[in-house]
Amino acid sequence: MAKNKPRANINRVSVWCAHDKIIHCVELKPNPKNPNKRPEGQIELLGKIIKEQGWRQPIRVSNRSGLIVKGHARLAAACKAGIHKATVDLQDYGSEAAEWADMVADNRLAELAVMDEEMLAGLLMDLDAGGLDMELTGFTAKDLEGLFLSAGPEKEKERPEVE
Repeated sequence: MAKNKPRANINRVSVWCAHDKIIHCVELKPNPKNPNKRPEGQIELLGKIIKEQGWRQPIRVSNRSGLIVKGHARLAAACKAGIHKATVDLQDYGSEAAEWADMVADNRLAELAVMDEEMLAGLLMDLDAGGLDMELTGFTAKDLEGLFLSAGPEKEKERPEVE
C-alpha cells in the first residue's frame, strides 16, 4: 500500500490537516481573553508531538478579529519547538460573542470528556508493544504504570516494560 503524502511541509514537519494557509507564527495573535492556561511541560510535549506526527490540526483564526480562537497551545508549542510557521484555518463569526463562545467551548468540552480507563489501558498496552515512543500519547511513564496496574493482574502480565 502506498504511503499517503502530506499536504505540505514546514521545515521538515509534515502537514496532514486541511488548512486555509500557512503563516509565520509571529503573525498569529493569541486572544488575550483566552482563559485556558497550560503548564510548560504540556507545551513542550505538544511541540514534540507536532514535530513527530506533523500538523494534524490547524490553528483556528477569526476573520472578524484576526485573533486565535482555537489553537493557543499549538502556537506556543510550535514556537517552543522551533517551528516557525503554522497551519491556519480561517473562520467567520457573526459577532464577538460567538467567537468567544467558540473559544470557551473548545476548552470546556475537552474537560467534560470521561476516559474509559480499561479501554485506554488496553489501547496503550497495544501501542507500547508496537515500539512507539509512548510520550507521543501524552502520558508519562508514571501515568502509564498506574494505568497498566489498574488494568488488572491478567493484563499486567501481557504488557511490556515501561521505560
